[in-house]
Amino acid sequence: MIQRLQKAHGKKLRFAFRNFSLTQAHPYALIAAEAAEAAALQGKFWQMHDFIFENQVSLEPEVLPAWANELGLDLKKFAAAIQQVSINKRIEEDRASGIESGVNGTPTFFINGTIYDGDDDYESLRAALVREEAQGGKHNQ
Repeated sequence: MIQRLQKAHGKKLRFAFRNFSLTQAHPYALIAAEAAEAAALQGKFWQMHDFIFENQVSLEPEVLPAWANELGLDLKKFAAAIQQVSINKRIEEDRASGIESGVNGTPTFFINGTIYDGDDDYESLRAALVREEAQGGKHNQ
C-alpha cells in the first residue's frame, strides 16, 4: 500500500518509518525490529522488514539466521549487529518518539504532522492525501 502511494504521489510524499514494537500483541516484535535494523547495517532493512512481515506467523528467534541467509546477509555480521547497543537504543528512541507523538498502535500515519484518523486502506489514505494536497499541503507520512 505504501509503495502504491509513493508511486502515485512521487516526491510530494515523504515516508518515514519508525519502530514501534507491540510486544504485548506479538512476543517476538522486538527481535523482529532488531533483525530488521541489523539487516539495515548491510543495506537490507526493507528486504528483512518485508520478509518478516510476510512470514510473521513463523517468526521465532531461531528462524532469523535462516531468513538472513536467504536474503544474502553476512551471518556473522548479522548476529553481531543484533547484539549492538546502538540498535536497541534506536528502537527505544523510535518507540519513545512515537509515544510522544501520540502513537498507540501500528500502523499509524501522519499527514503534515497530524495523526491520520481514518481507515488504514489505500483508498482512504489516498483520498486524505489528495484532500491535503488540494488544500496546499505537502505530504508527510
